This record gives sequence, structure tokens and C-alpha cells, in this order.
Amino acid sequence: MYDHVKGVRDFYPDEMRARRRVIDSLEAVARRYGFREIGTPAIEGADLYIDKSGEEIVDELYSFEDKGGRRLALTPELTPTVARMIVAKQQELAKPIKWFSTRPFWRYEQVQQGRYREFYQLNADIFGSGAPEADAEVLAFAADALTDLGLGSEDFEFRVSHRDILGGLLESIDPGVRTTEAIRAVDKREKIETAEYYDLLEAAGLDREGAREFDAVLSAGDVGEVRSFADTDWVDEAVSNLEAVLAAAEDFGVGEYLTLSLDTARGLDYYTGVVFECFDSTGEVSRSVFGGGRYDDLIESVGGQPTPAVGVAPGLAPLGLLLKRAGVWPDDPIETDYYVLRVGDAEEVRTQAARITRELRSRGHVTETDVSGRSFGAQMGYADSIGAETVVVVGEQDLADGVVTVKEMESGDQTTAPVESFPGEGDRPTYGTFADDS
Repeated sequence: MYDHVKGVRDFYPDEMRARRRVIDSLEAVARRYGFREIGTPAIEGADLYIDKSGEEIVDELYSFEDKGGRRLALTPELTPTVARMIVAKQQELAKPIKWFSTRPFWRYEQVQQGRYREFYQLNADIFGSGAPEADAEVLAFAADALTDLGLGSEDFEFRVSHRDILGGLLESIDPGVRTTEAIRAVDKREKIETAEYYDLLEAAGLDREGAREFDAVLSAGDVGEVRSFADTDWVDEAVSNLEAVLAAAEDFGVGEYLTLSLDTARGLDYYTGVVFECFDSTGEVSRSVFGGGRYDDLIESVGGQPTPAVGVAPGLAPLGLLLKRAGVWPDDPIETDYYVLRVGDAEEVRTQAARITRELRSRGHVTETDVSGRSFGAQMGYADSIGAETVVVVGEQDLADGVVTVKEMESGDQTTAPVESFPGEGDRPTYGTFADDS
């Protein structure tokens, strides 16, 4: 008996059906916004991640050396791969470039609710536009993706901030602060004790008084106060950009889902501008559901021309927690439109059953038939177990009379239909189609 590897999951048909419906819904919205689907490899050179995040990232990678001596890794995220793809064909691609992809990723980290070592997410990114409308469109896509799944403003909120507001505010308090480390501390603010949070800010270069001052300004959540406190062009430009994004999002009709949250930081270092995270409005799902933001420097950092970029990445596992909490996780059972039941081994039974099965399938109906040589009772039991709506019985006696039996499984009612004209001209023949003629 073999167990699956820790941190990965199996999905049986009922759950996979629900996941597929969520994926299809997310992707339908992405296409509606003009995002084009791309396909990307599961394996990349490990240096793609090490160069971006440093050698410490290796501890989070599923990395290995292949037979050619190359240092490779299972992809832990999509953004570096997409950056590589942009650089490879940067001159050929019309901008803005709007791409999306849904696929698995792998990261060696602590397994917890909503977080696994193999995880699935949709990435949607816009490259080549630094305008506030591009950030707003990503926010609008994310909001529409959630509302199409049945969620409303009472279920989720996007907490929106700007990395340069944080960076500028930090440097206005102490020019010697190590901004990246301090922003990482801000990202952990809600997950750790206050004393530990202040310790992290001190480790990044702020003294205790400066840490308290910084935290007080952030907690006030007033961009006007931040602007006047910092009194720098850097912060002023960041606040103006954030306000422009929020206004554009309002124009797109998604302002009701946005909450200004200056202590929202996002943990990844490559974010450069507006950032946001999606949270359960009720707080029942305590962790961030997903997030996104602007990363204008990444393409250039991997050898491309300067290219502004913004994106979002809803993960299926944490999103599933929110959908289940809100009671909108797809839970309708797997159903079968038709089961074609064979009685007897006569050649005519086989050929007519096969013909009917083919014709029903050609019309797009989910149709099963016996592939195991089972008895009448066993076939009926199976038809019931798969939720077949209609059973078409093709038997020797019925065929001798020139008919097939059409049975409605929910009511148990049945009638006969001429075999030569079944399934007939109608798109979806059922018991009711023939009952009045019997």
C-alpha cells in the first residue's frame, strides 16, 4: 500500500468536477477581459529563482541535478517564467501583453490549511502598461472572477496599498533603514506578536521609537497624514498613483470591494507599486486568500527592456476555503444524461445499442453504456449510481417488436419508442417525448 507524498493531494471525480467548474469560471472571466492563455513548463533552471531571490530560496525549491548536470527546479511560481518568455520575444509582442495560465506549482514549505506543497493557481498579468488603469483592470478582473463564482461584497474585500508609500515613509523616519527587510516585517505584522514585529523593524534599522512612530502612522490609515508626515516627492507620487488606481477601479465598478490598507505589503521583494490582498470579509478564513500587485522591474532584471507589469494569482486551495465558507462551492453531483442498457447478446442488440449511444454522444449528451457484460439488474444499479436521467433499454424482445424502452429514472416511469426513429429529430429525447404516443 502506497501513500501519496506529504503536501500533495488526490482529487476524486466529485471534487475534481467542483474544481473544474471553479477553474472554468475563472478562465472564462480572464478571456472576457482579453487575457490570452499560455502554457509553461513544470521545470526551469534553478538559477531563474536563485538570481531573483537569493540562495536562501533553494530551501523552498524542489531542486535537483539532471543527467546532464544542469541544476533544475520544479516551478514554485509563474512570474519568473513569464518574464523569461517576454524577454525571448519582446520585440515581436504587441503591448499591452495580457496573458493567463492555470497550472500546478511546487514549493517546499510547511503544510497548513489552504497551503500545500503542490498547489494550483491561475495567474493573470498585464505587461507593457504602467497606467493606473492597468492596475485597476487587474483588480476588476479579480473582483468579477469572485462575483461570477457567487461571492459578494459581504464575502470578500481587497486590501490595497502601495509599496513606495511604505518605503518612502520608512526612509523619512530613518534614511539608513533597510527598506526591503522592514517591508517584509510589515507583511508579517498581522501574524506575529507586536513585540516581535517591533524587533523585526529594529533589526531592519529602525530604533524602537522610530518603529512605534512608523506603526502609528500606518495604523491611522490616512494617506493624507502619510503624505504630510513624510513630506517627500517619493511618497507624494506614490499616494497620487494609489489614488488614481482606486479612482480607476471605481470607474470599472469594483470600488465597493476595495479597502485602503497601508500595512498591506505582500512578502515578495519584486513588487514595486500598488499591491493588494484578498481577505474573507467575515474573518472566518483568517489567511490571505490571494494577492497581486505591480512589479515593474522584473523584466529588466532578467535581461529584458524596462517593461511595467501588474498581475494577480488566485490559488484554488485558499479560494476554495472562501467559497466553502460562503456556501457557494460547487457541490452538484456528477450526472449522466443517458445510460444505454443492453439485454442479450444478439448482434442486433449490440449494433442498435452502439448506434443509439453514438448518436446521443454526437449531440453532446453524457452517455454511458455497458462495457462489462453485466446483468440487467447490475446495469440498472450502475445507471442509478451515476445519476443517469434516462435509461434506454435495448433488448431482444423489444427489438422484435421494433421498439426500445425509455425509462425516466427519477419517477420510474417508462414507455416505448420506435427503434428506427430513436433518438429522432429532437435534441434531447426523454420519457416525456414518447409517453403521449405510447
